[in-house]
Amino acid sequence: MTTLLILPGHAQRCLLTPSLSPRKRTTSQSKSEPPLLRTSKRTIYTAGRPPWYNVAGTTFTEAFVIGLCGGSASGKTTVANKIIEALDVPWVVLLSMDSFYKVLNKEEQELAGKNEYNFDHPDAFDFELLVTVLRKLKKGKSIKVPVYDFTSHSRRKDWKTVYGANVVIFEGILAFANKELLKLLDMKVFVDTDSDIRLVRRLKRDITARGRDIGGVIRQYNRFVKPAFEQYIEPTVPLADIVVPRGGDNFVALDLIVQHVHSQLEKRCPSLSTCVCLRSALASAHQGQPLPKTLSLMLATPQVRGMHTIIRNKETNRDEFIFYSKRLMRLLIEHALSFLPLKPVLVETPQGALYEGKRLSGSRITGVSILRAGETMEQALTAVCKDIRLGKILIQTNHHTGEPELHYLRLPKEISEDYVILMDSTVSTGAAALMAIRVLLDHDVPEERIFLLSLLMAEMGVHSVAYAFPGVRIITTAVDKEVNEQFHIIPGIGEAKQAVH
Repeated sequence: MTTLLILPGHAQRCLLTPSLSPRKRTTSQSKSEPPLLRTSKRTIYTAGRPPWYNVAGTTFTEAFVIGLCGGSASGKTTVANKIIEALDVPWVVLLSMDSFYKVLNKEEQELAGKNEYNFDHPDAFDFELLVTVLRKLKKGKSIKVPVYDFTSHSRRKDWKTVYGANVVIFEGILAFANKELLKLLDMKVFVDTDSDIRLVRRLKRDITARGRDIGGVIRQYNRFVKPAFEQYIEPTVPLADIVVPRGGDNFVALDLIVQHVHSQLEKRCPSLSTCVCLRSALASAHQGQPLPKTLSLMLATPQVRGMHTIIRNKETNRDEFIFYSKRLMRLLIEHALSFLPLKPVLVETPQGALYEGKRLSGSRITGVSILRAGETMEQALTAVCKDIRLGKILIQTNHHTGEPELHYLRLPKEISEDYVILMDSTVSTGAAALMAIRVLLDHDVPEERIFLLSLLMAEMGVHSVAYAFPGVRIITTAVDKEVNEQFHIIPGIGEAKQAVH
């Protein structure tokens, strides 16, 4: 099992070095990696993603997009990777234009197999899909990127999901060839490498990594690659903000790019006080307001009050706390399911009579837990909903800023079509819940399909969620009035994390 170790603050700045292994790949390369270090026994997340939205749940800044253009085998991917190493910015996405080659028909497939298809012409790329994907990524949305297989000249069935970009590095031979694409680029870099060097690199790459023969590679280069560079790529040099001679070996130019990106990010980001005070802002907002209509408070029956008495009592031992918490969680899940849309249905009983009943209308139900405490509710959910899909979102508090940070997420495919039950054991200020809901919205889950469930909430947290996301249904067993200076609910309950097995 992978162990998560969260390190305070960001990782140390990674200096530019000349050592980088040569690229050997047979598929297009687009990736989204949170900052982490991998060892043989654990995964260490070195920096979380701080809030990218305000108290109203609205995204306050777009991702910074760097466009890298240059001839085939000019070293664009090498430059991109070295910029990523040196930036020291959490949550950077590398998007390759190679992923957006058009799907070839049978005739084009045959031409490609004989090295007679022009992959360097603008018509070879799906610019419409590329612009749509990059625009959504710039706005902070989750996107799906096709994976192109260079050996079979086709797209693979499974597309990659990319999300969480503070900086997007987009690289491709025709990165500057489309007007709509240019509008999305905040910084344009042209990687200029001698044509002889590019030819040697292309020969090595296509022969060793893509299984081509030397004669076919040279014919394709002279027929398509060289003319395309002269006609479509080289004329875009004047559009570049920075031209980098010698590609990844030009450390002076790369350092200047990194410095410029840092200065632009500082200008784009709101003031430091605005960036790091989300939880404090939530604590001071909406005081004295009536509870929202989107809140559904479970009826406080004698049984429910009795279980609350046990789990709130500091003298309660761990086994009793777990037992009665799980009982209460199951009642909460059952209560929440009553808000799902149902449609009438007729079924035949074993006696041959008809029974008019109800069935879930439309899509599936997916459970998403806010780690770690939300995980305690998964057992109750799976006990009530058969074969339910589960996702996880890890949100940790930064001990220096006091703010929530997104460290990890794993969501089921096509979650935008589901009703999502979002689970956290307690909600105090609502800071973690807001972040989790924002993540779901970025994955195109409609507000009206999100149900936030918690054993206990503070009034402050209820107001925070309802104000930012009025379409989200909020469901809990109890609401307490106060939150102390440490953002703990008063009177509150025991530590829900101890219920995790």
